[in-house]
Amino acid sequence: MTTRTLRIAMNGITGRMGYRQHLLRSILPIRAQGGVTLPDGTRVQVEPVLVGRNADKVREVAAAHDVEHWTTDLQAAIHDPATDVVFDASMTSLRAATLTEAMKAGKHVYTEKPTAETLAEAVELARLRETTGVTAGVVHDKLYLPGLVKLRRLVDEGFFGRILSLRGEFGYWVWEGDVQPAQRPSWNYRTADGGGMTVDMFCHWNYVLEGIVGRVRTVTSQTATHIPTRWDERGEPYEATADDAAYGIFQLETPDGDPVVAQINSSWAVRVHRDELVEFQVDGTAGSAVAGLFHCVAQPRSATPKPVWNPDLPTTERFRDQWLEVPANADLDNGFKAQWEEFLVDVALGRPHRFDLLSAARGVQLAELGLRSSAEGRRLDVPGITL
Repeated sequence: MTTRTLRIAMNGITGRMGYRQHLLRSILPIRAQGGVTLPDGTRVQVEPVLVGRNADKVREVAAAHDVEHWTTDLQAAIHDPATDVVFDASMTSLRAATLTEAMKAGKHVYTEKPTAETLAEAVELARLRETTGVTAGVVHDKLYLPGLVKLRRLVDEGFFGRILSLRGEFGYWVWEGDVQPAQRPSWNYRTADGGGMTVDMFCHWNYVLEGIVGRVRTVTSQTATHIPTRWDERGEPYEATADDAAYGIFQLETPDGDPVVAQINSSWAVRVHRDELVEFQVDGTAGSAVAGLFHCVAQPRSATPKPVWNPDLPTTERFRDQWLEVPANADLDNGFKAQWEEFLVDVALGRPHRFDLLSAARGVQLAELGLRSSAEGRRLDVPGITL
């Protein structure tokens, strides 16, 4: 059996997402299983090179996980002839420059979102990928999660009939940092550092809506900074200048041309009263389904009850018990790992990745328009992007 190795410079690996999801739950398991297999039987192994600004932290991670190569010199890693792929999970404000340098150096890129702070930068990255011909992938992890994989299967099978609407609820209480440490870094709540709920999550919602239902045609958004003062990693108070909640309404269009209304609430200042931290409900003429990260339940038209509004009597129906669990019918791996494996196969075969920098640009566009919609108090069209 032929084996080849892809050397991956992993930037931002000491951060929460870079370490937990991309190194610990994706690249290291892929390495442990001997890589990925191409259609001709060739094995493609991975060799991570850990990159970060704090030498002590990077060295500690490398030693803990038996990773031979690490560095604090991102430019050297990018321009090293042995580097095949540059992965970025650093701060949003630094990302466009990193991806630009990597693609100009002829490296394939795989990156977290958003890919840039502005739509113009994001589109320029997509154009550069076209020019250089490298394979570029953008993390679209939620589409690989078991719950949404099941939801997409229901769409493909025509379970919903004509889709009418989608409703999403996302978020949880992020501690302010005074009496308990915050679960998210302080830069997430400073506009100058690229923080904000809209910037962070609308790029996710764009690909979720595209991947499940169809293209986003309009957006109406209301943002809020519910918690104006937070405490940073040193225990010092600071002004939260970025939005910590965004309430969006989106007009969608399915591939068949049907209109769909979507509503997604996103908040770091909400306490969870649902089964999972994110849930999406899709309603159609023939049935409905609710999907979270892992689970998905459905209710077909034939099994839909007929509730009657009566405020004078307590409700006796157990509505949650009236839904059926949707089985996986497959071995669904960690979503981040699954997309990494798909991307690595695309790199090895020299073909584009289906979730590329143009898809990411549409996410940045939706975030920009969401912020503008909130500021101007009106609904905005979402035009197509051409390179």
